[in-house]
Amino acid sequence: MRSNHPPSSSINMGGSELECLAYGVHHQDEGVCLLVRMGPYRILLDCGIEDISPLQATENPADLVLCSHAHADHARGLLALHQAFPNLPIYASEATTRLLPLNWQGVDAQEFCHALPWRSPIEFHNGLVVQLFPAGHLPGAAAILLTYTNAQRSYKLLYTGDFFLSNSRLVDGLALEELRGLEPDVLIIEGSYGTSRHPHRRTQENTLAERIDRAIASNHSVLMPTPTLGLGQEILMLLRSHHNFTGRDLDIWVDGSVATGCDAYLQLLPYLPASVQNFARHQPLFWDERVRPRMRRLQPNQQLPSTRPYIILTDDTKNLSQYCQPDPEAWRIFLPEKPGYSGINSLTTNLSSASIETYLLAQHSDGPGTTQLIHNLRPQDVIFIHGSPTYLADLTSLEELQNRYHLHCPSAGTLIELRIGEMFLQPPAPSETSYEGELNELDSIVTITLPDSVTTDPRWRNFADTGLLSARWQGEELVLRGLSSRELLNTTNNDIFACPNLNCCGTCKFHWGQRCWNQASPLFGFKVTPEGYCPVFERLEKPNNNFSTEIEESSEEET
Repeated sequence: MRSNHPPSSSINMGGSELECLAYGVHHQDEGVCLLVRMGPYRILLDCGIEDISPLQATENPADLVLCSHAHADHARGLLALHQAFPNLPIYASEATTRLLPLNWQGVDAQEFCHALPWRSPIEFHNGLVVQLFPAGHLPGAAAILLTYTNAQRSYKLLYTGDFFLSNSRLVDGLALEELRGLEPDVLIIEGSYGTSRHPHRRTQENTLAERIDRAIASNHSVLMPTPTLGLGQEILMLLRSHHNFTGRDLDIWVDGSVATGCDAYLQLLPYLPASVQNFARHQPLFWDERVRPRMRRLQPNQQLPSTRPYIILTDDTKNLSQYCQPDPEAWRIFLPEKPGYSGINSLTTNLSSASIETYLLAQHSDGPGTTQLIHNLRPQDVIFIHGSPTYLADLTSLEELQNRYHLHCPSAGTLIELRIGEMFLQPPAPSETSYEGELNELDSIVTITLPDSVTTDPRWRNFADTGLLSARWQGEELVLRGLSSRELLNTTNNDIFACPNLNCCGTCKFHWGQRCWNQASPLFGFKVTPEGYCPVFERLEKPNNNFSTEIEESSEEET
């Protein structure tokens, strides 16, 4: 198949046949927008930036635009781009063109974004071919293969967009066997989770279902803020089909744009997995008041019933206190756990008495999944985007990648010249990610001393939030994980009150206002965990009720 659009006037990006100019790489919240040049052609991959003024600095910013999927961080700038350059062709998969309108009110994106079929090579210009492959993550999400052929050779570049190797409830995972023989010269890949390792997808689902089940059993209503598309619909399908909830006399209310996202999914049935299509033949995917648990749309200004508990899914941009008043203590709020997620404090303003937990239901591949895809494709150059700089630095520091590939981790505004076939000296890793320390044993006490460079990493703040660790063996390695104050609040509160005879900070007469006020204690003035202990403990008749923690930092950190 061939699409004829004359190439736009050239812009001087550099001298090599392949180049990548990053307008946005999603290190923070700026979204993804990449301009790739292959020979004389310029292809814009995604437009997730809100301010498109850098693209307006030229008469025509690209020859064509390819959108990987409908999430705002990859697509929010497309409408403004179309309005500024109405003749600039924009393409995406069929399902993505149907989901894109959720990024703007009253706009039919199918009027300016044209659908491309899966797996069919399409020649847009002489020597430039585009091919889309399903990438998992979200219905319609595409991995984009660009092939440019000149008189000397062919060049291939694969852009993964957001990808997920595992099957989820509403999306089949990216199929490695489809991509294994592509042999791209350049791979642009997301690294959202860095080198983190996740449990199996079904394990994540079961864990979340069991935690929601326990909350309902304890007579807590559950509130779950999610994005418009993807996570919310996955959770709803989990609740509809998990054995802990099927047939249960329970109401699930869906509010705001999450409900609008459900409506959009109902129009995508032909693009969803066969198992989902079969499910929909027997009962509705979402709105159903006949089959338990009942799934209902929360109408504007509708009052929630007084009979509890129930479950609410709503926008992750809303103030959650409007749902929890006047009794926040009767609610358990579940927030998605993901790197760089900064909305927890703003979402839970005025909800200090509510029980707040985080959960993992990943929509992106973890570290092993990322390296697995790279090793299957075996490119010459790998460009990492979409993740916090520290997580991406973890990936570029992996020896298994440094020894085999040319690695790049650009920031916004960076131009990468990709000199395919030339000798390339791998630059040093952007930061040291392996540290040497000391371990000392004295009777039953084990002390681990770490260098200062560990505590200067931005992640130390979360790791050392409470000064407490959990440890587990992973093969021959011992994995340490910092326990957050939220985890302690949710797990130790009941334990301490169930054991009033326990000698700990939670039952000490000097523990109030979340701090130790015993001047004879080495913890005096510090926030302390309720299960902490020191030799000058003195019992309180009734345990205290305020728990929080803090770790003291010095030049040499001892964990």
